[in-house]
Amino acid sequence: MAKRDALGRGLGALLGDVDPLKEPVDIHRIASGNPAAVNEVPLNQIIPNPYQPRSDFDPEAMEELTASIRTLGIIQPITLRQTGPESYQIISGERRFRAARAAGLTSIPAYIRKADDAAMLEMAIVENIQREDLDPIETALSFQRLIDECNLTQEAMALRVGKNRATIANSLRLLKLPEEIQQALKLGKISAGHAKVLLGVDTPDRQLQLFNLTVRNGWSVRQLEQKVQQGNADASAPEEQALPALYQTLAERVGRHFDGKVAVRLGAGGSGTITIRFKDADQVERFIKDLKTEE
Repeated sequence: MAKRDALGRGLGALLGDVDPLKEPVDIHRIASGNPAAVNEVPLNQIIPNPYQPRSDFDPEAMEELTASIRTLGIIQPITLRQTGPESYQIISGERRFRAARAAGLTSIPAYIRKADDAAMLEMAIVENIQREDLDPIETALSFQRLIDECNLTQEAMALRVGKNRATIANSLRLLKLPEEIQQALKLGKISAGHAKVLLGVDTPDRQLQLFNLTVRNGWSVRQLEQKVQQGNADASAPEEQALPALYQTLAERVGRHFDGKVAVRLGAGGSGTITIRFKDADQVERFIKDLKTEE
């Protein structure tokens, strides 16, 4: 099945030949040596995963998942480990657990696994890397945790997560960027392509200079590459000079509505342009409503 193929060699190998659409069975038939059994577990007996690699859960995505669960129920069981006679801890599926609780469900279908803390941490990280839409920094931090806390080499990680070693090595390199750039990558202010170009710059100061110019001027990855290749990031160049306070205020005020993705450029004689990058129509509608409120 396509779902199982997507697991690579992580939880697919750990859970065996599992059909996630299998009919849930009674809670009293807890899996014992049978990882394919599905059980209906009360939500009040489940506690979150203390090793959860994901640090942020997007509120909008969570609302969509909650609405889906209200309509369709839980399609794919979560995975738990039993910690007591009537207590369980999440190995993977915390988003589904949170959304099920928000949707008013009292129980959730789950696979029950036997796992110690080390195995649980490894399974949780591997499952998140394979299934969740982590941002590039969260993915890199997850790889780093597998190295530091699970004592895995890059070669062993490649087998666990179904990715090649070069992909893992390139992901880990992102953690060498200055913190400000890492945060911008997490927030989507720059792309992974921008970050890759900045990794080829020799010093953190130069990386930060080029990063700030990229955000301020709205450079594409190709434009940033050209600046690096040409060595033409001199801050005295007209398009790269710091904006006067008036125009900085304009960019900041408008940028608050668009996650900072606003670029202001000044031309000759006081003319200029302002460029706004927006995510969707909803973001534009909210901006217009805010303008009307300020009137």
